[in-house]
Amino acid sequence: MTLTGTLDTRMDEDRVAFVFTVENEGSEPAMLSFRNSCTADFAVLDGDDERWRWSQGRMFTQALQAEELAPGETVTYEAEWQSPDAGTHTAVATLEAENQDCEARTEISI
Repeated sequence: MTLTGTLDTRMDEDRVAFVFTVENEGSEPAMLSFRNSCTADFAVLDGDDERWRWSQGRMFTQALQAEELAPGETVTYEAEWQSPDAGTHTAVATLEAENQDCEARTEISI
């Protein structure tokens, strides 16, 4: 199973929107297993310093869930950073499945 991720961003004057797309590039279905309702997370880094994390301070439903991704199929996760800090940062999106790894990064300038 081969999962690949892409991270797209869109900036408005008072927010940054993130769109994380995960694609199954393998020839077999990929089962994604999650421990709670947090299926993906987003962070903004300034060097080694974390400036923002989407999941910080949020509560998630504590229920096991699973999603199957067929070969060639994609799934998209979205988040917004309100009142972003000015500067050049690295945005990181991470799939929060307990049995699969997938991450995407991109540089953003605000």
